[in-house]
Amino acid sequence: MFGRVSAMFVKELLQLQRDRITFATMIAIPLIQLLLFGFAINTEPRNLPTAVLMQEDSDLGRSILSGLRNTAYFDVRRVAHSEAEVDHMLKSGDVLFVVEIPAGFARAVRRGETPALLVIADASDPVATGSALGALETAVTMALLRDRGLPAVVEGTKLFEVLQHRRYNPEGSTQLNIVPGLLGTILTMTMLIFTALSVTREIERGTMESLLSMPIRPVEIMLGKIAPYVVVGFLQALLILVAGVFIFDVPVIGNIWLLALLTTLFITVNLSIGYTFSTLAGNQLQAIQMTFMFFLPNILLSGFMFPFAGMPRWAQWIGEALPVTHYLRIVRGILLKGATLSDLGIEALALFGLMLVAMTIAVTRFRQTLD
Repeated sequence: MFGRVSAMFVKELLQLQRDRITFATMIAIPLIQLLLFGFAINTEPRNLPTAVLMQEDSDLGRSILSGLRNTAYFDVRRVAHSEAEVDHMLKSGDVLFVVEIPAGFARAVRRGETPALLVIADASDPVATGSALGALETAVTMALLRDRGLPAVVEGTKLFEVLQHRRYNPEGSTQLNIVPGLLGTILTMTMLIFTALSVTREIERGTMESLLSMPIRPVEIMLGKIAPYVVVGFLQALLILVAGVFIFDVPVIGNIWLLALLTTLFITVNLSIGYTFSTLAGNQLQAIQMTFMFFLPNILLSGFMFPFAGMPRWAQWIGEALPVTHYLRIVRGILLKGATLSDLGIEALALFGLMLVAMTIAVTRFRQTLD
């Protein structure tokens, strides 16, 4: 018995050695994912993108701006000049916070009148904004006292009050953040698996020879295999969206036809990537392994489970190369914020570019398979 088991043990080792993709998956991928996600994931986000709307050009206004830039929570990227500019930045996701310094703020502080400082927060992601809002008042107060040397009698009182305006999700409901995100993650998982098995299934069943004998080009084969799943994916998206609206009370503020158009683009991107995996894999097991290797970063580095703005810059660059990252901004922007195509143009172009890259690689790899 020991001899037979040992023989099977050696046989499996040799087979595993020949299957290099599976062996690399088992050894290298866990280590890469541990290092990647261990450093990238942060449940207390810092350096959140912020804009300042200065209604007056005063020394206290510049002091507040400097104080926000010196904190670990806020990354002041823009100085807005109008309410319309603020609305566009929030809807497009360029910033998560806008601090508005009203006209006459400096004079009111020096008179001890306790003026209001308006803070507009994109609460569609309550995890990202919660801790930062709590630290804002302290950061601004310390900046005023340290940099501008206000009178001692004022230092002992409350210099100003903070008025918080939580847009898009004033109650801080996590369902309004998670349910639209599930639309992207579920579509990614199903679309990748469907098409990742398309070519390898033909090879293992022995039907690839019949397919290659037909007068059809590689790009036509790819489009023919992808097209039916576009319809399936659209039906899945419709089912998830209807359930989100009627079960979880997710609002639909924006244009539903714009969402349908960009969802179709997102589905096509994932189908193209899955088809690329099917041309790279030697069998269906390898195709499934590649799918899950790609799917896990889409969950953890896209902003679905953890705030995107709180990740290190290098992790954000990786996230920008993932289609789910851009689609989450699209679906949350349209459903919760009423964003238009002008607000989401960059995200749409990113999805279109990813689709072209994936299709090019897939067709090139399929031609090599034919040779």
